[in-house]
Amino acid sequence: MFDKLRNAFSNAAKSLGEKELNDKDIEEILYELEISLMESDVASEVIDTIKSDLKTQLLGSKVDKKEIEKFVKDRLISNISSLFDAAGTVDLFELINEKKKTVQPFLILFVGINGTGKTTSLAKVAYMLQQAKYSVVVAAADTFRAGAIEQLREHTNRLNLKLVAQNYNSDPAAVARDAVLYAKSHKMDCVLIDTAGRMQTSKNLMEQIAKITKVVNPDFKIFVGDSLAGNDTVNQAREFFEHVKFNGSILTKSDADARGGAALSIVKITSTPVLYLGVGQEYSDLKPFDKELFLETVFGSLSGVDRKTPKQELVEEPIVESKPEPIVESKPEPIVESKPEPIVESKPEPIPEPKLKPVQVTKPEPKPEPKQIESDDPFEGIADKDIAKYSNLYDIAPPENDDEATKLGNAIRQWIKKGRPKPGEEKKQESDQEIDSKHKQDKEEEKSKKKRGVFGFFKK
Repeated sequence: MFDKLRNAFSNAAKSLGEKELNDKDIEEILYELEISLMESDVASEVIDTIKSDLKTQLLGSKVDKKEIEKFVKDRLISNISSLFDAAGTVDLFELINEKKKTVQPFLILFVGINGTGKTTSLAKVAYMLQQAKYSVVVAAADTFRAGAIEQLREHTNRLNLKLVAQNYNSDPAAVARDAVLYAKSHKMDCVLIDTAGRMQTSKNLMEQIAKITKVVNPDFKIFVGDSLAGNDTVNQAREFFEHVKFNGSILTKSDADARGGAALSIVKITSTPVLYLGVGQEYSDLKPFDKELFLETVFGSLSGVDRKTPKQELVEEPIVESKPEPIVESKPEPIVESKPEPIVESKPEPIPEPKLKPVQVTKPEPKPEPKQIESDDPFEGIADKDIAKYSNLYDIAPPENDDEATKLGNAIRQWIKKGRPKPGEEKKQESDQEIDSKHKQDKEEEKSKKKRGVFGFFKK
């Protein structure tokens, strides 16, 4: 892996070690380094940063000629390490756990063009989450490419996962929304949304991704790129980031990547981390990107390397990034979720026990009805516990479209209005009413007989 990138940096360090450190020689060697980096699929922005930093450090230093090669190698490692540090790191499991505190599913949107391994990478992420004991539902929002739904269905069948899909040419945003509704009603942990592979130059198709993002508001967006595509992958990442603002990348076919510049370039251009590397065809062949392993692959063993500057940055940056996340996100969410739930659940349940039917039907229901009309969400005002309980009691399948979702929401409200009866209890209540009405009719007949005589005539 990364043979060309390794040779480019190694040759530059050796060439500088063989000459005096003057401006002319440094310029010549840096020019050769620039050509080698371009052949290794390193973006021009990254090359300019490496060249300028290295030139500044070399011109202002006095180093023994025997130590120049090691000095250059240390400076290169320091510069590249700082690029990865600036992008930061993402713990996907930690983000999912934070969202679980709100009793809502974590939504992940996958974007990229056809042929990069996007659908397969989605299946690998699903397998990874499944192994970590998270419940997963997959949305087949690629309704454009022929065979896309069948390909995704094959993966979900192998992994024994739920797939939410519609017909080809249907609205991808509607498919994604159906998957979110299913996840909410069944209390699923994660929703993985597959999108159509789009060329970064297609404005209309890019706008469709923006529509999906607006409708379902994903928590995390992942760009999937092909390591072997070279600078084209870098250009794709640049364009997708402008339209989608993805949070991280997955680079496929990294086990066959001899150049290695794509990872470095994407991190620099988007300021987002490379999350995983695809290194094979199996579901388990998805490895977390490791900066230290990348540097060792490119530069060899890092033992004895002077890395004071990047080490100091590494200590400081995670402290700055990791502390605010748990403080900002974890404290307010439990407060929001813990208060409304007991209020919603405690009031309606004691009402059906005294069997005060007029009070039960007329007073509590007028309040939520205007909210249902104003909001687009057919389940507005209904607790997630009631949705799940009603679905389990009556074995209701998830809604396939907006009309079915609206009917289901109205049915649940009627069920709550009647006191959340279990199957069969409603018929018992009706039979009690019939017995009361027959008892009243018998009393009226007895009164009428007393008024009549022996032969049935009314007494005077």
